[in-house]
Amino acid sequence: MTQPETGFEFPAGVVEPEYDLWSGDVNIDPTGVFAEVGEADNAWRAKARKFILDEVKKNIHEYWDKADYPLHLIKKLGDADLLRDGLNLEGYEQMSPLAAGLVNMEMARGDGSVSTIVGVQGGLAVRSVLYCGSDEQIQKYALPMLRGELPGAFALTEPTHGSDSVSLETRAAKVQGGYRLSGEKKWIGNGSIGGVSIVWARDEQGKVRGFIVHQDAEGYSATTIENKLSLRAIWQAHIRMENVFVPDEDVMPNAQSFKDTSRVLFATRLGVAWSAVGHATACYESAVNYAKQRVQFGRPLAQSQIVQERLARMQSELATMQVLVMQATKREGAGDLTGPQASLAKYTATRTARVIASNARDLLGGNGILTSNRVARHFADVEAIHTYEGTETVQALIMGRDITGFSAFA
Repeated sequence: MTQPETGFEFPAGVVEPEYDLWSGDVNIDPTGVFAEVGEADNAWRAKARKFILDEVKKNIHEYWDKADYPLHLIKKLGDADLLRDGLNLEGYEQMSPLAAGLVNMEMARGDGSVSTIVGVQGGLAVRSVLYCGSDEQIQKYALPMLRGELPGAFALTEPTHGSDSVSLETRAAKVQGGYRLSGEKKWIGNGSIGGVSIVWARDEQGKVRGFIVHQDAEGYSATTIENKLSLRAIWQAHIRMENVFVPDEDVMPNAQSFKDTSRVLFATRLGVAWSAVGHATACYESAVNYAKQRVQFGRPLAQSQIVQERLARMQSELATMQVLVMQATKREGAGDLTGPQASLAKYTATRTARVIASNARDLLGGNGILTSNRVARHFADVEAIHTYEGTETVQALIMGRDITGFSAFA
């Protein structure tokens, strides 16, 4: 290679080539499990993949590096009808549980922050209003959120109540014309970008209720959490509420207990498992591409026995995840999915995705820690999905209770 300014010719092998880690040539369906997917569900998957390639691929690592939120993507996702997470409404194209899972997978295959936008906006905020809100609230809030016109947050987790969210301490005091909310929430995606927050709080009788809170309301303050290792291209907030007034019209009538909150959470757990498959897929295909393109000791890494064994192991783990979530999704579509089964899917998928991500990061060597080389971002983001929507320990306790018949929750 000749340097333009000096005419100096570099020796062969000095200049490192650019690696194409996004290539579509890798077989990411080793057992053919996706070959059985119908045309309608495949169309949703293709739409999500196209969105990632057209709107996300080019510069998402720059947003990630700067911890900057590509807010314009919320509206673009809404325009593409990709914020629904399997929710079906009159006037919208049918979206099956499998279609929702495939969308989650492709979004996470592209980027974890963008996948989380879909999970927070559609999976949690919109779902809360559709499940627990009035017809008027659905028209006023849920539909604009689906269109990406109104950012939505789901405010449940508190600074001192993460896994034991049932113990939430945010209070709602009844006053004339509505309620006044006081308390704190933490790790709330979209909680500081100027939309609405679905806030879960206890009323004076100790009942958990749901409230639609405008983020510009007096007494509502939100600080974007900084110094995150994961999901750097979506902002999560630490929220403080001091006597925030919520009018009766913004109190969700069908949110009367923590069971209603749990209903929303249960519906999203399988989506997290699909997201884990997406992250694992990205890491696996990146590792295969890199192994084929990276030359060491005079040959591609892919010609080394130890590299082929490592890739075979990753393929085996990926196939296991795919078969598991497909089976769980079939049961969801039939209305037969149980809580322990959803926990098993989430528990297994996120644990396995961590292993695949770690292996891929190692296979890329020093290049594996560059966020521009894709794997590093997924390696970090998997840590977040392994924790949110119920930690590994919580999922294990749900499964353990089902296995033994004894509850080990404190």
